[in-house]
Amino acid sequence: MDSLKKYLGVCLLVLGVLCLVVYKFAAPENWLLVSAMVLEVAGILAYIFINLKG
Repeated sequence: MDSLKKYLGVCLLVLGVLCLVVYKFAAPENWLLVSAMVLEVAGILAYIFINLKG
């Protein structure tokens, strides 16, 4: 399980990008932009804090 935990940030970033793709091509709704922003910020922070060494 610890080996999967280090990819949590990357998975959140990919989900954020998928929200932006859906916004661009399928449904231009504001909630998609907000959720993409939240996922991107959470993914970056998760990547930094989980993979922090020392």
